[in-house]
Amino acid sequence: MHKKLFIPGPVDVAPDVLEKMATPMIGHRTKDASNLQRSISEKMQKVMFTDRQILLSTSSGSGLMEGAIRSCTRKRAAVFSVGAFGKRWHEMAVANGVLADLFESEMGKPTTPGMVEEALATGKYDLVTITHNETSTGVMNPVEAIAKIIKKYPDVVFALDTVSSMAGTKIEVDQLDVDICITSTQKALGLPPGLAICSISEKAIEAAKQVSTRGYYLDLLALYEYIQKKDYQYPSTPSLSHMFALDYQLNHILEEGLENRFQRHLEMAKYVRSWAEKHFELFPEEAYASNTLTTIRNTKGISVADLNKKLGERGYSISNGYGSLKEKTFRIAHMAETTLEDLKALLNEIDDIIK
Repeated sequence: MHKKLFIPGPVDVAPDVLEKMATPMIGHRTKDASNLQRSISEKMQKVMFTDRQILLSTSSGSGLMEGAIRSCTRKRAAVFSVGAFGKRWHEMAVANGVLADLFESEMGKPTTPGMVEEALATGKYDLVTITHNETSTGVMNPVEAIAKIIKKYPDVVFALDTVSSMAGTKIEVDQLDVDICITSTQKALGLPPGLAICSISEKAIEAAKQVSTRGYYLDLLALYEYIQKKDYQYPSTPSLSHMFALDYQLNHILEEGLENRFQRHLEMAKYVRSWAEKHFELFPEEAYASNTLTTIRNTKGISVADLNKKLGERGYSISNGYGSLKEKTFRIAHMAETTLEDLKALLNEIDDIIK
């Protein structure tokens, strides 16, 4: 039996999108491949509210995160973390010999504009990484307020992880002046895992030109220059199957209407938050609660593993807490093609099991 997924990725994928993954192959050096890539880029620019170049990477979002911090840090990176995935960005820097400092918020608390201002005012940093939406703690950072601070430092490259929020909430890349905005397919975009996407600014490109050891496969400058020169093709073979499905799914997203999609995600988030506060407690402060998943404090001391096992018998799956938050929290995702009706059905089952 297939369990309906309410986990923070991979998400359930619509059958017609899955079918597109089975499209017969084309040569990745053909005009058809160029046209496919160009079509995806133009649609992703609409979803991301940007005129900047779109890059694709056959990897998870972590691939482009590593590519960004390695390709564009000239002096030192300031890495802000509100959970496991912000910390991962720091681990990537260290593993690649990139100088970086980690600024951690208390679990469930956001990165504040004041924290960013304090770090950048030292003049030590030329790249800053922010996690927009953290799936371990359920925190969605106040990116508009943070962006205003970063704009005061024109030499600093702004890298933003929107892996679990892009296409589920409005992120206006150009207005926020994000230099590298990263997402991937298996969350709110509603596709299988395996493809990462980012927008990249001229500032980030110029920064990368000053870095000599950018790596090979994840060198953002090489990806950028290759598609300029070779008419939307890539140095190595991309996942054409994902590209066929992404091009098709982006049509669906744009047909739903971006504002409608964002509103649907917000309505689902509000419903789960209200349920959580009635039966348990929200883990993050409500003002910083994510619109694509909710992390719930396990105030009743139930066995989350047992709850999930019983949900599995009824055809559903949620997520236990992540890392040190295991059993202390649990997580319910509400992203991609999930509907409010789907969520209500899940929460009714949880109510019944807990009773």
